[in-house]
Formats: sequence, C-alpha cells, structure tokens
Amino acid sequence: MAHAQAPLPLDRVRFNLDTSGVVGVFGGEQAVSAMGTIPLYRNWKYLGWYNSPGSYEIAKRYGGLAKSRFFDGLFPGGRSDPAALFDMDGIKGPKFEAAHSGTVIEETSYLAALFMKECEEAEGRDVEGRQTQRVGVTIVTLDHEPDAKVKLEQVVSHSPIVSSIPILVSLGTCITCACVWDWFSSSMILLGMLVGGISCLVIGSGEFVFTHPAPAPGCPPGDGIICSEKEIILLRGKEGAVNSITRGKFGLRFKSEPNYHDIGLCSVFMMFQFLAQLLLIPQGTLFGQLMFIISIAVSWGHNMWLSSLNKENIQRRILMEEVLRQPKLTRYIFPNRTSTVVFVLLASRTDKMERLLNNLLPNETKVWEKWKGTIVQRLREGKRLEFQPSEWEVFDFSHEERSLLEALYKDASSAWYAHNDLCKEQGDIV
Repeated sequence: MAHAQAPLPLDRVRFNLDTSGVVGVFGGEQAVSAMGTIPLYRNWKYLGWYNSPGSYEIAKRYGGLAKSRFFDGLFPGGRSDPAALFDMDGIKGPKFEAAHSGTVIEETSYLAALFMKECEEAEGRDVEGRQTQRVGVTIVTLDHEPDAKVKLEQVVSHSPIVSSIPILVSLGTCITCACVWDWFSSSMILLGMLVGGISCLVIGSGEFVFTHPAPAPGCPPGDGIICSEKEIILLRGKEGAVNSITRGKFGLRFKSEPNYHDIGLCSVFMMFQFLAQLLLIPQGTLFGQLMFIISIAVSWGHNMWLSSLNKENIQRRILMEEVLRQPKLTRYIFPNRTSTVVFVLLASRTDKMERLLNNLLPNETKVWEKWKGTIVQRLREGKRLEFQPSEWEVFDFSHEERSLLEALYKDASSAWYAHNDLCKEQGDIV
C-alpha cells in the first residue's frame, strides 16, 4: 500500500502572495545604482550571481546603449555614451582661463568639477584681513603629465564576503524550493541568478580608461585658473597636465562598441527574466513564493548597500591617485574676494593681468578703476603692495569712496604678504 505524501510547508494556508509588485520593479533604483558601480571595483563583475530585483529597470537603462533597429524599438530613448550611462560624465565643470595663451573654456569637464571638490575639502591656511565672503585659493603643482589614453586599474576592492551573502541566500532558497518539489519557484530563482551573473560579467567587461587631448607641439605652459564663487584653483604645469583636468574624461571601452549588442542581449534576458518570474512565480506554492521573496529581499539589501557608497568619492580618488599621481596642493583661505584676486595675480605670474583682473572683479566704478590701475602698475613694475594714507586720500573722491579705496588697498597688502610667505616656503626670491 502506498504511503500518502507528507504535506508541504504552508500547504494548509488558503491564500497566495501577490508577487507582481516585487518582480522586476521592486528595488529597481537601487539595482540600477549598484550595477553602475561595476567599473569602479576590481572584482564586482564576478559577484553578481544572485537573484536581484529590478531586472525591468536595469534592462530599460542599459538596453538603450545597444544600437540596431530591434534594440532601438525595444529600448527607445537610450543613451549612446557609456560614460554618461555610468555617471562618469554629464556634469559640467567651472570656467577655465589660461594664464599665458589666453584660452578661455567656459565649461570644463566633469573631472574639473571633481577636482574642484577635492580642493574645496583640502586643509587651508587662514589669511587675516577684512571679513566679507571667504574664498579659498588652491595652488596646484602638476608634475605628472598623463598619456593621451590611460587604462585605469580600479583602486577599490569590492568585498566578496558581503556579496557572498545574497549569492548564498539565492542558492539556498533555490535548493530548498527544489527539495519541496516547487520547480516553478526554484527555476525562477535560478533564472535570476544566471541572468544577473552573466549581465555583470558582460557589463563589467568594459575597459575603464582615462583620455584627454594630446597637446600641440611647442605649446606654452598650460598654467591657468579654474574659478567659482567660493574657490579659485591655480593650475601649474605643462599643457598636457593641465588639460587632463580641464578636458579629460573617464570612459568605458567595450569590444562590442559601437553597437554594444552583447549589452543589448543581456537587457533582453533581463526582460525575459521579468516576464517569466511575473507569470510563473504565482504558479508556485506559498512556501516557494516566500523563498523567492526572501532571496529578493536579501539581494535588495545588498544593492542598497552598494548604492549607498559614494561613487563620486571613488572617482575622485582614482583621479588624484592614478591619473594625476598625487599633485601638490597648497591652499589659502582669504577673508574677501579682493585679496583673493590680488593673490591669484601674484601667484599666476601672468602677462594678461588686466583681463584676468577684470574677469575676476568686473566692478567698473571710479574707485575700482583707480584701484585696478594702481595694482596693475605696481605689479608690472615689481613694486611692493604697501600703501600710505596719501594714496587713498584722493581729492575728488567722497568720504565713502576714500574709505572704500583704503579698504581695497589694505586687502591688496594682505594678499601681498601671504604671497611673500608662499615664496619663502618655496624658496623663491621675493
């Protein structure tokens, strides 16, 4: 006589889970963000073998990279640049003005924006003077001139211990479902693991590179100024070293470019995963559905942890260590913009003082014009920026105008003293 089969877990429960809300869509934003960190870690591409949520969102984002009539119809409106897709481009940097050639770049590269934040967070020395709006000045010495194209080694290791958790949970729930003969749930968890692992391998196969335009032969030094309202950066170095910041880019190079059909196929697999799980998971047992949701929930937590890591800080670290090879930063914090600009004029040693001064301080009143003329004249003649009361007691100025001129002259003096200290530290003749 045949024995009756033992009841499966939760067999007597009279309801089914509605898994449509967690299949493909739940956790999509975190999954997309986690996938975008693959180029920044050494071994992340090998650790995607888990049943990840958000397959529909990932397919929509990365499928748009593939180029053909089929992929354009399936994933309309996608981006064509992998760097923008992985948040390595798109943000414009601040204005740059060359000290010698006179070149002006109104919008620099994303790397210039990263470098500006690096300088803003560097430690600086306070300069005494009239307090209005504090402005930082960072003098950067660029000794290393990168090649026009540099293959980057990711400097951060992704922890295999953390990523083993969703992999083991997905594998365990898949085996558990098979042990209770729930082949629908087991196969769908396995499908998610295979599609996720293959997709990470393909997307992670891109070569992480840095590129910048090669300088023309015989071009002058690339010294120049990057400026914003609260920070001014004085770059010193060869043209190739400077334009690696102002015009350099991070990027990804795939063997399948420019059509990226392998990434398109992975996106198709993710769409298939989304549809298959949407249709077949409800056919499984309640216990199997719970196992599926557990695998999804653990994977979502892992993706959320990955997406919480600051990709911008990682990119800044790669820029400073691998591309620029730790340039020397010397930062001062000035109490007002006037002394800041005078210090920049002194430190830049530019022949185009009038233009730079007018660009940084566009004021055109007679007091400012008087002050600008005096500053430029003294700098050209190599005189000290120390002033006597007779120099601001101008006959045809009102009392308020004389007071302003006095304050501006004193601002210039404080900048001159700060520059003298800098020259002494660097062994230059004052």
